[in-house]
Amino acid sequence: MISKINLILTAPPSDSRAASQFGLPVAHMAYRVGSGPHLFRAGMPVSVRGGLLALDSTGFDGRGEPEPLCQEILRECAARGFDGVICDFEGGQIPLLADAVRHLGELLHKRGWPLYVTEAYGGCSDKARVLISSALSGGSLRQRLEEAAGRYGAQRVALAVERVAEDFFLPSPTGQGMPLTREELRRCLEERSPSVFFSRELCAHYFTYMSRHSGAHFVLFDDAGSIRQKLHLARSLDIPHAVLAYPQVDDLLPHLLS
Repeated sequence: MISKINLILTAPPSDSRAASQFGLPVAHMAYRVGSGPHLFRAGMPVSVRGGLLALDSTGFDGRGEPEPLCQEILRECAARGFDGVICDFEGGQIPLLADAVRHLGELLHKRGWPLYVTEAYGGCSDKARVLISSALSGGSLRQRLEEAAGRYGAQRVALAVERVAEDFFLPSPTGQGMPLTREELRRCLEERSPSVFFSRELCAHYFTYMSRHSGAHFVLFDDAGSIRQKLHLARSLDIPHAVLAYPQVDDLLPHLLS
């Protein structure tokens, strides 16, 4: 059981009902920033209420004014009973979205609602909680979180848990591996029966193997135990919040929460 840390599940519309059965707040990934800018919504059951609004900025052209977008977000929160917002804006900072985060941070703070933003936007509002990804291929997760806590304050940091399953060729100059599905990882473990180790620096399991065709490989992966270690590490650093993607951890949640 993970105690003393506030967990949020992000879920697309197709998983909203399933994710809500675990009794955790659900951030509904049914929204994006579109041209205008306006708030665009994908199909979501009318009955879905409560939780948080989660939006991304895929394809946004960066033009327009931020205030109308912020008002649309607030109206959607009121209509759906949402009491928080996650701005999952990938890539570099877009000036209009930075202004929107700044404005939205003030509006949500007045209502006592949290705002979560990606690290590129962490400096735009001192009211926002900053999402720090757990996914690393090198370095130290502890150091990564300590640096974030030093920059933003631990209470403003939220660990964004990303379930890792990657196969790296050795040597790996780019630090990027080939993603593995759950079935591919399971099959690799069963067929090769490798010695599996735990990296305290990455807070993930790993093993190596040799292939006649492609040489040496390094496989990094998470399970319920390693994700639990990530959450315990965050809490030991006084980081009070964590976000998990339901589609990545749906099979692990009973073990994490039991």
